[in-house]
Amino acid sequence: MEGKKITIIGLGGVGGYFGFKLAYQYKNNPTVKITFVARGETYTRVKASGLTLLSPEHVDPVVRPDTIIDEIAHLPESDLILICVKEYDLEQVCLQIKEKIKADTLLLPLMNGVDIYERMRNIITTGVVFPACVYVASHIKEKGVVEHKGNRGKIIVGKDPQKKSREPTWVVDVLKESGVDIIYKENALPDIWIKFFFIASFGLVSARYNKPIGQVYEEPELRARARAIMREIQQITIGKGITIPEDIIELTFEKASTFPYHTPTSLQLDVHSNKAHTELELFAGAIIHYGRALHIPVMETEKIYAEIRQNLVK
Repeated sequence: MEGKKITIIGLGGVGGYFGFKLAYQYKNNPTVKITFVARGETYTRVKASGLTLLSPEHVDPVVRPDTIIDEIAHLPESDLILICVKEYDLEQVCLQIKEKIKADTLLLPLMNGVDIYERMRNIITTGVVFPACVYVASHIKEKGVVEHKGNRGKIIVGKDPQKKSREPTWVVDVLKESGVDIIYKENALPDIWIKFFFIASFGLVSARYNKPIGQVYEEPELRARARAIMREIQQITIGKGITIPEDIIELTFEKASTFPYHTPTSLQLDVHSNKAHTELELFAGAIIHYGRALHIPVMETEKIYAEIRQNLVK
């Protein structure tokens, strides 16, 4: 894959994993330029010592990118930009890179949530944005060090709904060459919503009660609340014309049953460690927004959203 310039914005669990794999694959290829964008201590450590990925997939755990910058204002011309920031930073990042996006610039957001594409397109009107669904069990162990366990990172990527003539062929090839399990589909939106059924319902209920996935799955009251949230999401997918399996709710519970009993959700951990920013708006906020836009009642989501916010205030 020659003559490409690839930039990864954000070196958290997701960006650190996929950024490492890209930088490692092309470290001896002078025609492919990899740039990392990181902030604060992460920038300082990676610039000094490289990015570390602790993973059974790599014996050599350290890689140095061609370039690392700490200011998006210094973003180089890029053929492909992977956006791997927290959802609450998305708008700010899009505003900062907007003027640097050309008609043929490709953007691949590797983030949770069903409204990421729409939020990006509200700001960035040029370029090509490929909706994607990502699965990877990785997290920041310390600044500049990402730990990965479990299966290979997986991406499901689809065409830009506004630029359907643009195929993500070389993007798929470059990630596949880097050892990523990547699947191309004409339309990735159903996969994004299918994942959302699980992360939103179990995330919200686990955060509300500070109980792990196993208890939400088993305890009747918690299970009923998760099911009620899923029903509201299901009505939204119908309203938006998103095609998903009719038995999506039962499939989501089946998925939950495969997790170790005491597994927490990220929203649960963030809420109960009093983090300033959480995924509450990404999950409940999106459901409430779509419910209002489509005139679909989402009373269970509104109720649990209010309960969690009340706990945050305390």
